[in-house]
This record gives sequence, structure tokens and C-alpha cells, in this order.
Amino acid sequence: MSTAVRFHDQHVDETGPSFRDDVIAGLGRSPKALSPKYFYDERGSLLFESICRQPEYYLTRTEEGILAAAADDIAALVGPESLLVELGSGASHKVRLLLEAMRPSRYLGVDISRDFLLQSTRRLAADYPWLEVHAAWADFSARLRLPSGVEGRRVVAFFPGSSIGNFAPAEAEAFLGRLRQALPSGSGVLIGVDLVKDMAVLEAAYNDAAGVTAAFNLNLLERMRHELGVAVEPDHFRHFAFFNVPASRIEMHLVSQQRQAILLEGQRFAFEEGETLHTENSCKYSVAGFQALATRAGYRSRAVWCDSKALFSVHYLSSD
Repeated sequence: MSTAVRFHDQHVDETGPSFRDDVIAGLGRSPKALSPKYFYDERGSLLFESICRQPEYYLTRTEEGILAAAADDIAALVGPESLLVELGSGASHKVRLLLEAMRPSRYLGVDISRDFLLQSTRRLAADYPWLEVHAAWADFSARLRLPSGVEGRRVVAFFPGSSIGNFAPAEAEAFLGRLRQALPSGSGVLIGVDLVKDMAVLEAAYNDAAGVTAAFNLNLLERMRHELGVAVEPDHFRHFAFFNVPASRIEMHLVSQQRQAILLEGQRFAFEEGETLHTENSCKYSVAGFQALATRAGYRSRAVWCDSKALFSVHYLSSD
């Protein structure tokens, strides 16, 4: 098979909100908030890859260890010649732990960061010449469209990194329900889910000593400035992340260091000193709690793998 990446631009939903529209809506809300999907311009994607290498950020290395140990079991559940769809593919590191064991006939990487997606999928195509590689620049959180010719083919959606935690539980259930409807009957979902654990471990993971997560969070303001012409001073904000115990989630915020305003297209969005822009949630689950959520979304839990310290879990769900 050809090793050329077939790029399918699926980001064509003209009725959906744009970055500009969401910034205006988010800054006008009380409390102010933006979706974490807007972290991932090219610089944000590179910063996130650096976060994954920080010693405090246990999620990536723990999930990679689980996937490496469980690859043969996962392949046995999935079967050969599947279509493997990776949601939020990023640098496509984790999927490499599965490819040789699973031997899918086709891979589709889906990500909101176009340039980063193309770079990673081209590397994947070069490294696995037997694999037909496709790339789709898309916001899969809003809508997922599969390429033609998947009828009758077993499809497995791979959603690593505990990105499901960025949704509130009701939103996660709705997202999984939409995903089930988008996939052919009998498809599976392989999904990473971060687990509830000691608060100190959780908070350290989102407040690394090197300040990479802080730079990642503040880069959202840089993106607003460069892409939208927003008048904002990132130095007048600071990164803040903490574990919200009642909601069982990490929250990330940008805290205004002074009384100030952000200006966009003649609109003025005032911040009081100490007021925050809420930029991310990362919900944490028990294994049983996530299984119950998946069941409500119409899935059956087929297998769960955890590390020896019960830091992280990987679930295989089926829609049949």
C-alpha cells in the first residue's frame, strides 16, 4: 500500500461556532470560560507533548505502560483488519504501542491541530508502510464523520490520554452516545480514563515545577492575540490549577493579576483582580463510576486494564 497520507479536511461545519465566536461568548459569560480544545494550536500541541514528559505528569507514562502490557489482549478483542480511528491523535505516540499487535488495515488520525496532525500522520505512514494512513482535521467533540468504505468493517475508536475527562460527566455521556451513533454497529471504543487518587499527586501533575503547564495555559491568551487580534497582556494573568473535590475534577484557570480589560473588535471584557478565565476541567473517575457512565451511553464494558498503583485505567467498550 502507498505510504502517502491521504488528508481529508472534515472541518467544514459552517454552522458551528468559530474560535472567534467562542472567545466572544466565553469572555461574555459569568463566570468566564473557554473550551480546552482551543489550547491546541501548533505551539500548544508542542507544549502539551512537553507536559507529557514532565516527572509530575504520571498520566502519559502510566497509560503507555498499560497499553504496552495489554496490546496482545486488546488485539484479541478487536480482531485483525480493523479501521483504527484515533481521536485527538496529537503526536500518535501511544497508538504505536498497538499497531504491530492489532495490525489494522487502515488508520485515521483525527485532531483539531492541522499542522501537527499532518506531521505526525506522515511520520506514521513512513514508519508503517503496510498501514493505510489517513488524516482528518476536525473537531471530533462536535461531530465525527468516517471516510467512505467502512461499511461492514470493524471500527475501533481509540481515545487516549483521559481526554474524556475534559467533558463534564453528562457531556461525556452525550459525547460517547454520539460516538456510538457515528460508528458502525459492533464497533469498539478503547479509552483512557484517569482515576481518583491522592489530591497531592493530582495537583502536582497540573502544576509541574518546570512551569510547562503554566505556559500551555497562558498560550491560550497568546493564540487569542495572534489569531484574533485580541488586546490582552498574558503577563497580567497567572496559571492556577486545583482539585475540586465535590466535582471530582482538576480545574485549570487563568487568574487576572489586576483589574484590567480584554479588547476584541471594539468589545470590552472587564476582569476584576483575582477573577478567572476557566480554561479546562479534567474529571477523575473510579473504574465502576466510568463503567456506569459508559453503560448509560449504550456501551457494554468488555475489559479494563489498570496499573499496579491504580493511577489510571484503559477501558474497552463495545456497542453490540
